[in-house]
Amino acid sequence: MSDAAPAQPVTLRPGRVDDVDTIHAALLKLGEHIDARQEIKSTPDDLRRYGFGKNPAFSTLIAEVDGEFAGLCLHFPIFSTWMGRPGVYVQDLYVEDLFRGRRIGEKLLRRVARECRAAGGVYLRLSVGTNNERAKAFYEKLGIGWSSYEQVRKIVGEPFFAFADVTEEQR
Repeated sequence: MSDAAPAQPVTLRPGRVDDVDTIHAALLKLGEHIDARQEIKSTPDDLRRYGFGKNPAFSTLIAEVDGEFAGLCLHFPIFSTWMGRPGVYVQDLYVEDLFRGRRIGEKLLRRVARECRAAGGVYLRLSVGTNNERAKAFYEKLGIGWSSYEQVRKIVGEPFFAFADVTEEQR
């Protein structure tokens, strides 16, 4: 017979506006974990404004263990014109160090996938930091593989504004 206490169950619930500070703190930790903290420009007010208003740009799923924050999955709906069906994009997946190894990340992803499927969705998409070998192995283990025919591109900040502001007449 083991003397170890049984593991507390993991509870998953939708994020609420009163979780914003916790969500933002988790995003900062995620940034630190992948050596990209300097890339995070968002504030709790940004998350509050864009995630919990009339037309939220994203949703969060929060994992808790005995009422303590254990992780999150921040996601939003997407659509594939090639498949003609909706899907879900996972922007951020984070699990607190204390709770790693308890399959919390997997539980979060599976719940988001189930919710997407219930809404008619047929796929889940995410990006992985190029140097985040642990995450790559984790996703591969779950069957979330690389796309062989696409590569993520982006334009951000001042270059984005300059690009967006050019009118047809200016070209």
